[in-house]
Order: sequence, then C-alpha cells, then structure tokens
Amino acid sequence: MRVLIVEDEMPAAAKLRLMIEQYDPETAIAGICTSVNETVEWLSNPENHADLLFLDIQLSDGSSFDIFDRVEVNKPVIFITAFNEYAIKAFKVNSIDYLLKPLVYDDLYNSLEKIKVLRENLPPSRERFQYNEISRLLLQMNRSFKNRFLVKIGDHFRSVMSVNIAFFCAEGRTVFLITTKQNKYVIDFTLEQLESVLDPDMFFRPNRSYIINIGSIRDVVMYSNSRLLIQLNQDFEGEIIVSRERVAPLKIWLEGLK
Repeated sequence: MRVLIVEDEMPAAAKLRLMIEQYDPETAIAGICTSVNETVEWLSNPENHADLLFLDIQLSDGSSFDIFDRVEVNKPVIFITAFNEYAIKAFKVNSIDYLLKPLVYDDLYNSLEKIKVLRENLPPSRERFQYNEISRLLLQMNRSFKNRFLVKIGDHFRSVMSVNIAFFCAEGRTVFLITTKQNKYVIDFTLEQLESVLDPDMFFRPNRSYIINIGSIRDVVMYSNSRLLIQLNQDFEGEIIVSRERVAPLKIWLEGLK
C-alpha cells in the first residue's frame, strides 16, 4: 500500500508516519505534502500514485476540502484534525474515517483495519483496482438516498416507503416495484437510475434484472458455476441468481462493512 500524507506540521507528519509503519512496515510513504497547492500539484502528476490519503483539514494555505474542488481524488481518505466540526463535511467525500488530534494509535489502527477488511472481501485483482473499488463503495455509502416512491393505482397515487419494498425487477423495458405485501407497481425508473438513488446498505443489485431489499432475503445458497441463489421470504415464482462478478460484492454487502 502507498500512502500520501498531507500535513503542514512536520512533527505531526513524522508521528503519523511512525504509526503507519508500526501498523504495517511494508507500507510505502509515497509523499508528504504541506499545503493545498502542493497536494493538488502532487495529485495532478500522473507519475505519482497513492492508494490512501491522510489529510489534515486545516493547512497553511486553506482547507484540505479545497483539494477536492481543484483535482479529482478517487482514493480512500482519512481526515485528521484538531477540531470535530468538519465531521459531516468529511463524510460527503470518499472518507474512510475522521480522526481527532492528538492522534492515538488505536484509532489509526481501527481505520486501517476498515480498509483491510474491504480489500480482503473484494475479488482478487491488482491492488490499485482494489483501492479504486473501495473508493466507489465509500462514495455510495456517503450519499443521501431516496426513502419513498410515488406509484399510481388507477386514478390514485400512493407513496411507498423504501423499507416496505421487497425488490425491484425489470421485465423488458418495464421496471416493477414489489412491496413486502406482494403488491406490484410500474415505476418510471430504470434499474441503473435506482442504483444511484437507493441506500446501498438496504438494497443490492445481484444481476441485470433485480434489485433486492436485504430484509426480504430468507436465504442465500450455492448455485452452479460459482454463483449464488437468493431465496426470498415471500412467495416468488422466479429465481434470483447472483452473477459471478457480483458474488464478492454481495458478501461484502451481507457483512455490512463500513
């Protein structure tokens, strides 16, 4: 793993470096930046690469949040600061954690363990791809999500809460919402659009045709060709088979990893 440290106080940067190396001696410190401008320049250089960023929020030339406005940051981030008023803002970007100064090793250890667990549950691949996937998962977890849908019943409209939705399914170009009471409604969304507005802690897309609510799963069993079969806790005539490329993400989702 390669780490970029952004910290304008050299004693604090040195302490952080020692803690990171204590956690994993094989971790490489890819660079140490002391300002917003220096960090933007470092991240903009295609020859530089880091799998994880440690960002002090208050830097000599501004806030580290300014970095996200000037350059794309597509790696996991751990924020470190002496003040806690930035916590909510920190989790609107792809942050894995938010640590307060003075930094304690146990807190750093727990943050790095989150990344370790995520990596271990991703499909085997190049390490750089794994960290990109971790960032994608973090961004999903830090968004705001739709908690109800408007459906039409004849000449009437009804609001269905997301918690009362068992699953969504696509039949051709038509997408249906099926409630926990087995009511079926046509909705004006594609499954791709639903993926972007549904809470990923609650909903998962196992294949091209379904998005399911975790509360509707009765069992997950082995199926042919390294795939899985999802059984619902309500009557359902079809089969919801997890495609091979979605098996590992499903396991991460069922673990409820943060």
